[in-house]
Amino acid sequence: MLARLENILWGLSAAAIIALGLLIGANVFLREVFGSQVPDSVTIVRELMVAAILLPLAAATAARSHVAVEFISNRFNAKVRSWCIVFGSIVGLMALTPLLFAGWRELSSTWQSGSFFYGDLNLPRWPGRALFLLGIGVCFLRLSELVIRDTLTLLRGGIIDVTRNQTEAE
Repeated sequence: MLARLENILWGLSAAAIIALGLLIGANVFLREVFGSQVPDSVTIVRELMVAAILLPLAAATAARSHVAVEFISNRFNAKVRSWCIVFGSIVGLMALTPLLFAGWRELSSTWQSGSFFYGDLNLPRWPGRALFLLGIGVCFLRLSELVIRDTLTLLRGGIIDVTRNQTEAE
């Protein structure tokens, strides 16, 4: 179920990137040819960037594709390295928790106030806030699942092999 949701979010992120390219291209074309621009293009680009960056975050977490500094941990044996991975995931959960809380507060505040961006189109603010909360929330769920799965694997005597994104018995 979570993998299916991650794939949907991955596709929405790809659509946001395509929309970004089309919008920026149209804006450049309109400025050069007609001296005009797409209304509220800066606001739309900013909101699409939220989708492009945060929606695939859970899929990147599931693939263990985040930036990692391994020059110290690669010197440890596989068991210690595996516990370092779990510890890093727990730290990641602790970092995501205030973001999740702040995202919820911002979304509910924006929704209740009905605030919008000032501009030609008067676009509502809540969709970007909702995308932020969705991206962080699904990433939090995936990271929680990894912490539980990896911890159970280690307690059963296995190790975590991030190069192949799997857990193995020793």
